[in-house]
Amino acid sequence: MDNLKPPTQRKASFGATMKAVFWSFFGVRKKSDYEKDAAQLNPVHVLIAGLIGVLIFIATLVTIVHFVVAK
Repeated sequence: MDNLKPPTQRKASFGATMKAVFWSFFGVRKKSDYEKDAAQLNPVHVLIAGLIGVLIFIATLVTIVHFVVAK
């Protein structure tokens, strides 16, 4: 039990997580940015940001369809 590594401290803010998730929706990420994100982003923040991103995406699609069908 003494040879366990201490947990790594995640330093990225929720805003940085939202930015990383936003760019991942487009699939536009440099390898160096991906590696930096993997080391710094909190997985819980990534999950929450992904859900927020999906909700915004769905709301945008529903709004577009609503305007197209209404005309």
